[in-house]
Amino acid sequence: MIKVPTASLKPHGTPDKSMRHPNRRTRLLFLLLVCLALAKLNPYLSQAAVQDVSKRLPHTLTGDIRMHKDFHSRFLPNDRDVIVYLPPSYDQDATHRYPVLYLQDGQNVFDAATCFWRGFERHFDERAQTLIGEHEIQPLIIVGIYSTQLERINEYTPTKSRETNRGGEADLYGRMLVEELKPFIDNQYRTLTSSANTGLGGSSLGGLVSLYIGCKYPQIFGKLAVTSPAADWDDEMIVRYVHSLARPNRSQVFLSVGSGEPEMFVRPTRDLHEALETKGWRQGKNLFYSEPPVTEHRSGAWTQGVDLLLKFLFPAKAPGAQKTLR
Repeated sequence: MIKVPTASLKPHGTPDKSMRHPNRRTRLLFLLLVCLALAKLNPYLSQAAVQDVSKRLPHTLTGDIRMHKDFHSRFLPNDRDVIVYLPPSYDQDATHRYPVLYLQDGQNVFDAATCFWRGFERHFDERAQTLIGEHEIQPLIIVGIYSTQLERINEYTPTKSRETNRGGEADLYGRMLVEELKPFIDNQYRTLTSSANTGLGGSSLGGLVSLYIGCKYPQIFGKLAVTSPAADWDDEMIVRYVHSLARPNRSQVFLSVGSGEPEMFVRPTRDLHEALETKGWRQGKNLFYSEPPVTEHRSGAWTQGVDLLLKFLFPAKAPGAQKTLR
């Protein structure tokens, strides 16, 4: 069952008449070519590129989906949409509470019509629906936090880039998550609020900011899902940050990178894996590290790892074991 306000699923029909004017088409084509050229030069920018609105795909939402439009933060300049997946059993038992996984780049998480790479969503809704139905994972709530186009680079990075002088607002973004969004979700939905039941994740820059915020707030986020992180940012500052931690925390970390992805993602992720092990994380215990045979750095290529991620962080529990502390 999909419960999304009609205002959040705007029809993508025939373009406005002004869009059909030759000069308008020429300008749009030029803009698209510029965006593509920038994407070639900077893989981070490609994840904030504007889609061609005249060629939107149909929505591919699966299950009970709720949309919260224009979530406002006092810490950040832009409002953002928040999309929520609820497990199949959510409306059947009004007393049951669920763990929550917060994911960056929410437009990529569930819907082919909104993701950065045209048609390549991550399929968290379909995979969660299937794995819950097969009793492979716990029923959980998944929250997709939309990124805000070019502001994404600023919000998802802990430090400024010395080359571009951009970035460095991850601490503010973290305050938005901890002080505003999580309390909002906990108030709106029946959640298990402890760190042991709260996950944070993302890919590329979203993976970078998730690990950074997760290590900064281990009392809030006890499960971290880090896929192909942009660990090269600012000369591997995230690796230095992990090494600087006073002591290992109890967080579970799922970390992966495609073995055939560009070297700028593979080598720094391996360095990050080594830093985590140095600080006390252990494979098979509180760390799951893998290098699947993925060659592309985009959301569709990462879908094959969703099952492993969910099974590691939210494994099925024995009957009656879900009565945990909130």
